[in-house]
Amino acid sequence: MLTRKLGTISYTQRVSIQLARRIPVSSYSSSSHGVSKLSRKSEDNDEQNNNNKPRVLESSNVPSSRISRLFHYGSLAAGVGLNVAAQTIAEVSKGHSPSFKSMILSDANIDRITRKFSQMRGAALKIGQMMSFQDDKLLPRELYEILSRVQNSANYMPQRQLDKVMKRELGQDWQSKFEYFNNIPMAAASIGQVHSAKLITGEDVVVKVQYPGVKDSIDSDLNNLLMLLTASRLLPKGLFLDKTVANARVELKWECDYLREAKALQKFEALVKDDPVFVVPHVYENLTTTNVLTMTRMKGTPIMQLNSAGTSQERRDFISENIMRLCLEEIATFKYMQTDPNWANFLYNEKTNKIELLDFGASRAFSDDFICKYRKLLTYAVEKDRDGAARMSVELGYLNGLESQAMIDAHVDSVMTLGEPFSGTIDKPFDFKDQTVSDRIRGNIGLMLNERLCPPPEETYSLHRKFSGIFLLCARMGASVHCAKLFRDIFYLKE
Repeated sequence: MLTRKLGTISYTQRVSIQLARRIPVSSYSSSSHGVSKLSRKSEDNDEQNNNNKPRVLESSNVPSSRISRLFHYGSLAAGVGLNVAAQTIAEVSKGHSPSFKSMILSDANIDRITRKFSQMRGAALKIGQMMSFQDDKLLPRELYEILSRVQNSANYMPQRQLDKVMKRELGQDWQSKFEYFNNIPMAAASIGQVHSAKLITGEDVVVKVQYPGVKDSIDSDLNNLLMLLTASRLLPKGLFLDKTVANARVELKWECDYLREAKALQKFEALVKDDPVFVVPHVYENLTTTNVLTMTRMKGTPIMQLNSAGTSQERRDFISENIMRLCLEEIATFKYMQTDPNWANFLYNEKTNKIELLDFGASRAFSDDFICKYRKLLTYAVEKDRDGAARMSVELGYLNGLESQAMIDAHVDSVMTLGEPFSGTIDKPFDFKDQTVSDRIRGNIGLMLNERLCPPPEETYSLHRKFSGIFLLCARMGASVHCAKLFRDIFYLKE
């Protein structure tokens, strides 16, 4: 509970974001601090609802001071360097000429980096989350493996550290505010961990608790990561890593402010209060601070667990079509979006036939000017107007007008391809099972990374991460969605 560029890689991502951040732990440990246990029956139900084997969460202390975090990054760099040196000596002694890239991304170093990032949480995992969206043909295979692994592998706080945080935020008697509080988290992610609990008034809730020190270490952590990734020379220049990190810096600071997330939750609660399909958790303000967020526990099942033979095609289509509808409404109608595309943020409640929405930490607003131009761009794509798409791409900042014709053509080709799901007659659904959009866009990646002259507008880093996640969600569900009708009803905008 709690994720680039239009016409480049956004819709080609082989998204690795799975359900780990809401997978319950496989066992329950009683607390030595006297906090009431979560009932065994509740845990059993959680496990029965989970079709995949739960990931066993691991506990480790969160390095909370800047000095301690700098020490951990330094020890990681030293460990990787020593391993590279040892491997190089060994390979040279055998008459081989190993490359620096192969040495730094050896199996041993991949494990070392993954373990350390999982212990550090915060910026390290956020970068892994954001960059794991890149296509595995674009990044070095080993680096893609690291990024895919770390964003699902956070450790959780030991009890003494958890108790210290809760006392600071909710008072020395924080335990008395709950009928029970499960000390073993349901999930552990980049910013904090999530606990199930029950209020003394009887409501089932979840409590997000932020890791200590994460907020204060964002800038230093990201500077260290940017330096390490740049020095490694493992990434193509077209990724504009500095812009990705700048975007991560902003989003991390947003996500570290749980009062901001609480307001976003309340805004979405108002936006969808009359919607027949969507529902969001209710915030308990008296148990919410900058570092602790308490909200209603949703009862649905992560939608990716419905991607099986036991779920009807009709239900998959219903879920996918409504999530696509919501995505278009967030852009065109709300002008406010929950930008995290993690599929675990969508639950389906069979009893209520509702889709439950989670994790609003990265929610953001978009300006009227940006939304207007963006809607026109996709409208040109749907109408196959190449000149209009090229002109609007310059107005939005995807192109600066100085690119080669090959670059312009490749960019416009990709924009036109992205419009295909929303083209056609409004009564005919788009079949995501047979779509080839991702494969055709992929063919332009190399040229655009080599010749792109400017980064895309900052709004689209988060917007396209969400848009592409929804696109791939529909493909994973094997859904047929009335995209053309949704686009005409919600998104279409001409001059």
